[in-house]
Amino acid sequence: MSTCIINGREYEFEDGESILQVARRNGIFIPTLCRFEPLHHEPGTCRVCLVKIDDGTGERMSTSCDTPMQPGMRVDTLSKEVRDRQRMQVELIFADHDQNCVACARHGNCELQDLGEAVGLARNRFADKLVPAAMARPIDTTANGMIRDMTKCIRCLRCVEVCRQVQGVHALTVDNKGQQTCIGVGIAPDHNTSTCVQCGQCILVCPTGALAERDQNDQVLDWLTDPNITTVFSFAPSVRVLLGEEFGFAPGSNVEGRIVAALKAIGADIVTDTDFGADVVIMEEGTELLGRIQNKGVLPMFTSCCPGWINYAEKHIPQILPYLSTTRSPQGVQGPLAKTYLPEKMGIDAKKIRTISIMPCIAKKDEAARPQLATDGVRDTDVVLTVREFARLLRRTGVNLKDIAPAPFDNPYMSDSTGAAVIFGTTGGVMEAAVRTVYAVLNGKEIEGIDVHDLRGLEGLREAEVDLGPKHGKIKVAIAHTLRNARILAEQALRGESPYTFIEVMACPGGCVNGGGIPRVKGAYHLGGKRRRHCLFSMDHNMPRRQSHNNPQIKQLYADYLDAPNSEKAHHLLHTHYNDRSGQPTESIAKNKERLTLTE
Repeated sequence: MSTCIINGREYEFEDGESILQVARRNGIFIPTLCRFEPLHHEPGTCRVCLVKIDDGTGERMSTSCDTPMQPGMRVDTLSKEVRDRQRMQVELIFADHDQNCVACARHGNCELQDLGEAVGLARNRFADKLVPAAMARPIDTTANGMIRDMTKCIRCLRCVEVCRQVQGVHALTVDNKGQQTCIGVGIAPDHNTSTCVQCGQCILVCPTGALAERDQNDQVLDWLTDPNITTVFSFAPSVRVLLGEEFGFAPGSNVEGRIVAALKAIGADIVTDTDFGADVVIMEEGTELLGRIQNKGVLPMFTSCCPGWINYAEKHIPQILPYLSTTRSPQGVQGPLAKTYLPEKMGIDAKKIRTISIMPCIAKKDEAARPQLATDGVRDTDVVLTVREFARLLRRTGVNLKDIAPAPFDNPYMSDSTGAAVIFGTTGGVMEAAVRTVYAVLNGKEIEGIDVHDLRGLEGLREAEVDLGPKHGKIKVAIAHTLRNARILAEQALRGESPYTFIEVMACPGGCVNGGGIPRVKGAYHLGGKRRRHCLFSMDHNMPRRQSHNNPQIKQLYADYLDAPNSEKAHHLLHTHYNDRSGQPTESIAKNKERLTLTE
């Protein structure tokens, strides 16, 4: 240990520590913006963490994040000279930035605004000189799920880092030079035709509104106020343990009943539960898996409920597409049933129905826009709102989740669910839900020890052996979360070396509880993931029915409408196909260029 002096006081430090690390460890605040500790990201691009140092060779200003602390070094973080230099640097960043904060997706939740307050910024001397050039950077609206607004980019590079470090996708690049430097999408002409899979993890780490979900709340409000429209809402398993955080509840709080009540309060006509769709997925996907095993089909079979993973497979490794289950995701199942089965049972005009899905995911917006998930050109799922969007919708309509009493689902056809559906919201949950039902189908009885603990855990890659009973023996299964890990299993399968029969993939770390559309915590990354996950498993444990095949509404669905899992009708409504999108079709590029705009 060596010693140094910070603001007149002596502190110890270890060799290799930066000035910023020593200061933070001892509770000394130094403002910074580009540094993002959850990713160990310290690029030194914002230059806000300026301090004055004296290392024995004279005094000078230096950035604290990339300057190693030295024995005997004297550091000043508080003098007027230091504060003025920090403030000027923040002025320059603001001036190189769209000043219309009130219209920004991050308004009120922006790290750049917080930084302005931290350095005491009261006015900006450079706005007139720099803002016009900043406003010439591109705004790309071609992607279905997100918007890339480079007039708000501060070049912190967090998005580039999370795309490479966590997902291994490498879709984002640093383009241009000088004041036109911003985040691009490689050699692609626009976002939609790029290699981006729209997982949304970059949005979670972006400190400003440079990357944000495509907001569709106005469309939903139009439908809610139209007497000729019947709105059918549904929300994903993980949403019930996520939305509360937007209204001050502790991470992992189950607010399912409050969500139902809030939807009714804003005028929703019918509230269904995507957990119902998850139970249907298990019936279809489980039957599909058994068919492949018994008929020597393509194995291992990969799950298909994660749209980020589907986009990755289509764009990055299309050779893996035959290995993917053809069963749609829970959202992809819920949509067509809400426009066919539900109106038939309730006597509603199907043409007047608009389906709105509330999801923890950015890629679900892109999934809903897939032409395969439409009937005669009409989307099965009309609009997808992220958790953040839905929270904004509630605030816009004056609904505070804390002030509203919980209410039960009242739809008798598509709102019942099981514990198996609930755990879809976390990594390993789909696999565990499938094992419960596949075992029962094969053996005519429920699996002993319904909590399959070998399938639970937060390792990026894990495997387990599952005993399917005396007639069928044991199979090996694998679970991966993040696309970097998924690629390892995909390449193993393509080499013919996979020992697995069934593989679950979730694009986001930890699964849907950490999706790209969840509540964002400034300066943190997936802070409440473990609590959310624990709540889902607790809900499953306390459910009266914990296997998808025991859901009475599922039994009614097949008896009244679909006949049996993987029937011709079920296959038509609930299954899909995938396309090789590793190239860039000319017509797609031309179409999307119309949506790529440059500000004047």
